[in-house]
Amino acid sequence: MTARIIDGKKIAEELKEELKGQVAQLKEKYSLVPGLATVLVGDDPASHVYVNLKIKNCQNLGIASFNYQLKADTSQEELLGLVHKLNSDPAVHGILVQVPLPKQINETEILLAIDPKKDVDGFHPYNLGKMVIGENTFLSCTPGGIQQLLVRSNVKTEGAHVVVVGRSNIVGKPIANILLQKNSMANATVTVCHSRTPNIANFTLQADILIVAIGIAGFITADMVKEGATVIDVGTNRIGTTATGKAKLTGDVAFEEVSQKAGAITPSPGGVGPMTIAMLMANTVKAARLSIGLKP
Repeated sequence: MTARIIDGKKIAEELKEELKGQVAQLKEKYSLVPGLATVLVGDDPASHVYVNLKIKNCQNLGIASFNYQLKADTSQEELLGLVHKLNSDPAVHGILVQVPLPKQINETEILLAIDPKKDVDGFHPYNLGKMVIGENTFLSCTPGGIQQLLVRSNVKTEGAHVVVVGRSNIVGKPIANILLQKNSMANATVTVCHSRTPNIANFTLQADILIVAIGIAGFITADMVKEGATVIDVGTNRIGTTATGKAKLTGDVAFEEVSQKAGAITPSPGGVGPMTIAMLMANTVKAARLSIGLKP
């Protein structure tokens, strides 16, 4: 059996086409242009690539993009001042401060300074708390993207046993809570494993849906996966370079062998990654709608 490929690029494009229509409607009906501010401190190459991708997506969807590139020696006070300025700017509906930040800046304090109503990354404790108790809020972009991948690929979560491998605040913990919720896109039984879990295969072999975000290339092998399971690979690991000097990327799942046993699987790259950007755009449009009292 060869697994069905869950194409994150295709699903992300479908979602962005929907968002493009929503943005056009907001402009026409309410004279409202959703706005996203991105703040980049320093010269981290990977951060530059990611921020530029966000800017490009904003342009394609008709979202206003406000971009701030600060020097690597920017102080905590200077960055906090910019965040407070963006909090009070009515044209800015979403604020994203790109991490990692330079060592002189406390990331937690910056995160807490962002207005929760503009926290389109879904990392503010206020929004995380609302997520845990099942209230409507901004979901962290990667976990929110995983949920959309499952829903839009017709993978049933209700009654399924989901095993999450990884307990990060960015992926593991949020997706576990999202899929526990009492709604038609969740209602799963969730088990969370991590680097200190003994005999992880005992748990992964029980998974109807296996979500892997542990950060180790090829960690999940075929003998750890139940026949016919859906496997979502969140990992992106650099394992050298190509002949042209580009980074070679692979996931946390041994794709070739697992795809012969799973029922459905995401590739990496090309699976979860594109959904993260799409969900950031979705959260920005949602924030704009909420700013004038419209339902999300």
